[in-house]
Amino acid sequence: MDYFKSFLTKVSKKNLIIGVVGLGYTGLPLSVRFCEKGFTVVGLDIDEHKIDQLKTRKSYLKDVSDAHLLALGERFKPTADFSHIALCDAVVLCLPTPLQDGRIPDLSCLTKAMNDLSPYLVQGQLISLESTSFPGTTEELIVAPLENLGFTIGEDLFVVYSPERIDPGRMDFTIQTTPKVCGGVTPNCLSLGKTLYEMIVDQVFSVSNTKTAEFTKLLENVQRMVNIGLINEMKMIADKMGIDINEVIQAADTKPFGFTSYEPGPGVGGHCIPVDPFYLSWKAREYGENSSLIEIAGVINNQMPNYVVEKILGALENRKQKAEGARVLILGVAYKRDVDDLRGSPALEIIKKLCHEKMVVHFHDPHVAHIPYNLGEDFLNQSVSLSKNVLSDYDVTVLITDHREFDYDFFFQESSLLIDTRGRFPKHEKVIKA
Repeated sequence: MDYFKSFLTKVSKKNLIIGVVGLGYTGLPLSVRFCEKGFTVVGLDIDEHKIDQLKTRKSYLKDVSDAHLLALGERFKPTADFSHIALCDAVVLCLPTPLQDGRIPDLSCLTKAMNDLSPYLVQGQLISLESTSFPGTTEELIVAPLENLGFTIGEDLFVVYSPERIDPGRMDFTIQTTPKVCGGVTPNCLSLGKTLYEMIVDQVFSVSNTKTAEFTKLLENVQRMVNIGLINEMKMIADKMGIDINEVIQAADTKPFGFTSYEPGPGVGGHCIPVDPFYLSWKAREYGENSSLIEIAGVINNQMPNYVVEKILGALENRKQKAEGARVLILGVAYKRDVDDLRGSPALEIIKKLCHEKMVVHFHDPHVAHIPYNLGEDFLNQSVSLSKNVLSDYDVTVLITDHREFDYDFFFQESSLLIDTRGRFPKHEKVIKA
């Protein structure tokens, strides 16, 4: 049987069944997109609670509404039963790839998924890995096990790597409008992967192999992390010199060439920037290379929560006020503006450190109703409502995440002391840049 031609025929008739493994921030929006284009999607996740919610068309992601799910009808079939993989023509893996202690890649979720999938894989399927990992992951953790099962990659089973580029909370670039990078194990693999993704995105950019595609995703995030580290270091130097780094950035950004603007902040968070670059630095050591810039940028970004806390302590000391018992309000706890995602948020580390100083810490975030962690003895894990009287009751207000819907004029007028980590407030004696 010619499995290559058979797959193309199913694509042309739009009667492919797509399996999406991992229904988190990447997998669920991807499932919705495939369904919107007329495909049937089997959504797999080991989290039974997620599956129960999805079966009743209740979403747990801000970027996917209940109405979105309801509109999919019977095309979307969420399940925790991996035997359904046997029904699928394409299987897309969207699994978390965190770091262990010591910044060692943790690919246990991917390894477990492959073990769960293996008994149900059939000839003619296309396997696409979207999880971020080091160059060689597709070959080592996907191709090798499949070949051990007796498949011939490029003939009776097809494998590609196509990194996810979803940016939660972003409206100007969607799955459709964000170009997709795709690398295949063989030319046939690449051809089928490109054909599949062209059904849901406007542009697919082909690269020569899976390692190149894997490196591409890492480069994107390394560039961002290193530049954030650079601008955070510049912020600390400028502060020592009595210079506002945000004014410097605005001035430098008037140059129409040779300068790219990056915003300083209280650290880096999310599922990509604090994690992905270290997949590359870990793998680079296998080749005898030391990725010094990645390591240095990581050190700088990781010290930013300490820098913010020191600014808070210094501001209180200048006001002759003890840290112990001081009332602190944190504005924004999500890892970036306009999302409800707490993963890796520097706000969490800052809150822990403030509680360690025996401060009373509250937070306000229109996107995060509560924080499901115990961050300290005097920490209220429910978002507080704000009014003029409430805001003035805090000794210090700290802007961590600059959500667009915040009323910055109100914060400025009613706060007695402001620590500004995002450059959103004007120069004033009660505003401390951090």
